[in-house]
Amino acid sequence: MADWTGWRFILIVCVTSVLVVKADIKAYTPVGQLFVFELQRETFQNEFEPFLKHYAGRVYNDPMLFKCNMQSFPDLPGWLRFTQRHHYDNGFLYGTPLAQGKSMIEIIVTNKRSYDTFRDRLIITIDPPAKRMPYQAEFFIPLREIEKVLPSTVQEEIRQDMMRMWKTDRLDFVNITSALDRGGRVPLPLAGHYEGVYVKVGSDQYFSECLLRLQTAEHRRQCEAGGRAKIPGDCKVCSYPGNCVTWCKSTLIDLSRPVIPPPAPTMGPGILDAGGVYDPPESPPPRDFLPDYIVTVIVPLALAIILCLLLAYIMCCRREGVERRDGKTPDIQLYHHHTIHGNTSELRSMAGCRGVPPPLSTLSMFNARTRETAPPFQTDSPSIPLILAQQEINTDTLPRK
Repeated sequence: MADWTGWRFILIVCVTSVLVVKADIKAYTPVGQLFVFELQRETFQNEFEPFLKHYAGRVYNDPMLFKCNMQSFPDLPGWLRFTQRHHYDNGFLYGTPLAQGKSMIEIIVTNKRSYDTFRDRLIITIDPPAKRMPYQAEFFIPLREIEKVLPSTVQEEIRQDMMRMWKTDRLDFVNITSALDRGGRVPLPLAGHYEGVYVKVGSDQYFSECLLRLQTAEHRRQCEAGGRAKIPGDCKVCSYPGNCVTWCKSTLIDLSRPVIPPPAPTMGPGILDAGGVYDPPESPPPRDFLPDYIVTVIVPLALAIILCLLLAYIMCCRREGVERRDGKTPDIQLYHHHTIHGNTSELRSMAGCRGVPPPLSTLSMFNARTRETAPPFQTDSPSIPLILAQQEINTDTLPRK
């Protein structure tokens, strides 16, 4: 009985490990050919609660954010790129490997509804080249974006059009690149404006006659003139208007010709002859830095001193003084000014206690020096200002300071 319990426990552990552990995603691609892997949101939807896309009469279509990087590294390999335009769009890993090997890509999926995350791993095995493609051509499609070209259905449409131009069915994609990666400008966010895509295909069959017209002098002359190059004949094929190419930005690449090595550098005066002796140049002649010192230090310092002296003269030597200002002030205005100051001091002294006689400034008229009151004006108008009454006082009694 004990043995059966032990075997049952081992069986449960094995079944649980098989159900919980998810196998890695494996992909294979040859060297020199386009690799595209689509991260479908519908596939990862079942990894988040609820674990069914259709649950309780509701269809779940959550926005998801994909992040891809090489395992134990912060970024992707140099040959691989990732794109996802919107959280409701699928993600694409694409690129053209140049050497054999194996790349382990870590995929992190974030559910933007619940902010749960799921981690998966993609193992890309890069095999040796499957076929030789010495003849390649690169076409520019202006009315496409990189996310709209990477799906397999769109690739097949473009491939069918290029097969009719090339007149062969042995045609494969070599690379697909966005025009933004080639220095293109970001288009305006308006309808009818696209980034543009460069599509490179290759084959073991030689170019067709219509493609060979891209290398003619007439074609280059039309492109340099700024107009649209006319490609007559059967090269005008595109089943969908968005797949039509721009011929002035299309090129042919012939890899069957041997690569000519660059010419060897020519011997010049800067290269030593065999067996020569190195003769270093002499030290540079001494230079007098006094003029530079005068221009950069002495002249600005002298200007600063002159400005300081001018400011000091204006602020200190051009002041007229209190006596000169009082001498230029009319007597009645000066008396009124001193009256205001005296009344202010008297009111401040009265603030300490309440049992004091009324201030002299409240009387009908008084003399500040003799303390004598003047007879009031013989008028019924209470609007005559005090300054008019002061004009009848003898100016000899005005205080001067």
